[in-house]
Amino acid sequence: MIPGQPVDTGSRRPGFGTYRKEGKAYSTTLGLRISKGNYVDILPLSGKYVPFSGDDVIGTVTDMTSSNWLMDINSPYPGVLHASESPWRVEFGATAKYLELGDNVTARILSVDDSKHVQLTMRDQSLRKLRGGHVVSIPYAKVPRVIGKSGSMIDMLKRYSGCKMLVGKNGKIWLDGEVENIVALAKAIRMIDEGAHTHGLTDRVRDYLEKTFPAANE
Repeated sequence: MIPGQPVDTGSRRPGFGTYRKEGKAYSTTLGLRISKGNYVDILPLSGKYVPFSGDDVIGTVTDMTSSNWLMDINSPYPGVLHASESPWRVEFGATAKYLELGDNVTARILSVDDSKHVQLTMRDQSLRKLRGGHVVSIPYAKVPRVIGKSGSMIDMLKRYSGCKMLVGKNGKIWLDGEVENIVALAKAIRMIDEGAHTHGLTDRVRDYLEKTFPAANE
């Protein structure tokens, strides 16, 4: 979508990145049209992640206090994980025993208030501390292209590289596997980032993966 372009919302309501004029919805930015729940959003092709309640994200610990951790979630607004929202029984003052500076976790946006104070939670079996691996970041609007329709792109990336992948809605992506495979996979992700708005992207990525990981074709 480009600024000022009409947005077809169908039965949904215009959401983030849109404005209404004379009963019609228009895009406010250069971005990707995403249907989410009852809304159609336009996610900017560049810029930092805008947190929404319920989003699963990858966070990196940047600071801690006696009762919480401060997380970089690829947003202008840091995420706060309180000890009571962690999967551990954390005694007051013992936060460093469970998460240290630089540690990565999968977390969920619990709430975002009007002042953009972001609360995180890890109280779900799918959310955990990430051990090892490497985290790369892309603009969060490109996340749908990394995942692909019905997970087709991410399945292809994992199958060829043999790496584990976790993609946060905030644009942080955790990769784990052989070092050389992680490096090659990160290059493929960068290709998707740079060519997200172009035609033939899937074929170009597949060609790169086939040449880089020939054993995966056997």
